[in-house]
Amino acid sequence: MAGALHAAPAPALETRIVRLNLQHTWTTTMSSSEYRDVLYTSYSREGITGHGEGAPIVRYKEDAKSAEKAAASVRALLLSAPPLQFAKTMNEIFRRVPGEWASKAALDIALMDWVGQKLGVPLYSYFGLDAKDAPLTTFSIGIDTPEITKQKTREAEAYPVLKVKVGLATDEPTIEAVRSVTKKPLRVDANEGWKDKEEAVRKINWLETQGVEFIEQPMPAEMIEETRWVRSRVHIPVIADEACQHASDIPKLREAYDGVNVKLDKSGGMLEAYRMIQIAKAMGMKTMLGCMISSSVSVTAAAHLSPLVDYADLDGNLLIANDPFRGVRVEKGRLVLPNRPGLGLIPV
Repeated sequence: MAGALHAAPAPALETRIVRLNLQHTWTTTMSSSEYRDVLYTSYSREGITGHGEGAPIVRYKEDAKSAEKAAASVRALLLSAPPLQFAKTMNEIFRRVPGEWASKAALDIALMDWVGQKLGVPLYSYFGLDAKDAPLTTFSIGIDTPEITKQKTREAEAYPVLKVKVGLATDEPTIEAVRSVTKKPLRVDANEGWKDKEEAVRKINWLETQGVEFIEQPMPAEMIEETRWVRSRVHIPVIADEACQHASDIPKLREAYDGVNVKLDKSGGMLEAYRMIQIAKAMGMKTMLGCMISSSVSVTAAAHLSPLVDYADLDGNLLIANDPFRGVRVEKGRLVLPNRPGLGLIPV
């Protein structure tokens, strides 16, 4: 009878929308913003709480409110399902919820954090990976005036590889501003900004002369044939981002792209991201893990998979001013994974 007085609390799923404030105005070809609203989830059971995060963006027709509504629609399923049957549970969530990939990511990450804590292992160990294999991460420079671009580049002194956003008429002045400050290797992301294939070739050929290692998503996602034409006329790898949202996208991209940028927020979480990486590797393509503007919850989740990939662009947490957690760290540009169970997060 005495034991009955101390019954474990019922399983719980909490969701909340969190506003992440940016250190600089963040501008790409798609938008300009001072903050991003993300969905936070926490999954509690047996005295363990797993944390998750999803960063919905308008490019994929998602926002934080629709993400929260989607998570609420499967709360009963998540709370009634055996937590160690997480793959089965996430498959059912994918079946029930159309779209809302950032919401699915927030649920998947919270569930995986819980599982890792329950098993007492960091998630990189759960996936059979070695934390020492985590790659360098780029630090991203958003589109801005040449003077502010120079300032941002100087502030990124600690990072050995930079990622620069392009895709507008100001591309050359942007790269010239970065190059006036540093000779570091650059990676460039056009975010679907170039609509004309001949312009894309011209700009990429110029970027090759500026020490750029690869170009991400030069043309709109649907322009696969045009991108194939561009790829045949340039000399650096072309990486798919917006064109590669899900595992089913990868086979049709093989002739147009050299690699894929996998993001938990657009794929639906760690399990689907892992599957995408393995498919791309099996097809001989380069692999990259990216992120949205996110806190250490989502970025750390991606970082636990990073020993698998060729490139990492996991700096979303470094671009915000109010990160609620500490998780993955960056030392001399290299991702340093926490060795605590699950995601290994520590509240700030």
